[in-house]
Amino acid sequence: MTAPESDLAAVADATAQLLDTAAGLGPAELAAPSLLPNWSRGHVLAHLSRNADALTRVLAGQPMYPDEEARNTDIERDAPRPPTAQLDDLRTSSERFLTAARALDEQRWAEVVALRNGVTDLASSLPFRRWVEVELHHIDLGAGRTVAELPGAFLDRALRYLADRFAGNPALPPIELRAEDGRHWRTGGAEGESRTVAGTPAALVGWLSGRTPGSGLTSAEPLPELPPL
Repeated sequence: MTAPESDLAAVADATAQLLDTAAGLGPAELAAPSLLPNWSRGHVLAHLSRNADALTRVLAGQPMYPDEEARNTDIERDAPRPPTAQLDDLRTSSERFLTAARALDEQRWAEVVALRNGVTDLASSLPFRRWVEVELHHIDLGAGRTVAELPGAFLDRALRYLADRFAGNPALPPIELRAEDGRHWRTGGAEGESRTVAGTPAALVGWLSGRTPGSGLTSAEPLPELPPL
């Protein structure tokens, strides 16, 4: 399996945009609440830095985190740092991930790796997973970025990725997601009456990712409440 070069390039580009946004935040703005419950903007940036290091460890065949407590402790420790420290950490941790990824050979990309909570996937999925983290948490900063600004190439991939995350979930009814261009995806559980949720890819991704309450979507029934990602 060849290296996912396009995904790595997308991660680099998305990270550069995120760094541009973060560079405009002063100490008070970093300490202010993000769009995520109980997290400041500093928490969001600290999480992104530690996630980059965690994925770098996975690429090296190591556990993503020692345990959940260590993951949370590291984020809490790093969240209050001043802007310069946050930016330097995000930049260098992201570069470490990209450097490690570009050094992998074809055999390693095809191997199955272990992530959090018992999840496994191919190593080749990690660049896209990192892309998801960067794009969605850029929105979570609450610093002007919205789902409407997500690139089309990301939206197409993210729709399938998020639909797969909820597929087979018994807490949800069967759901058919329909984009305005006629494309459709199945997700949700197997029991109950199927529901159709329609809208632009950006609106669908915004809802599926929990970044919007379903703004811009149409459905004959109330939108089902989605479990946390």
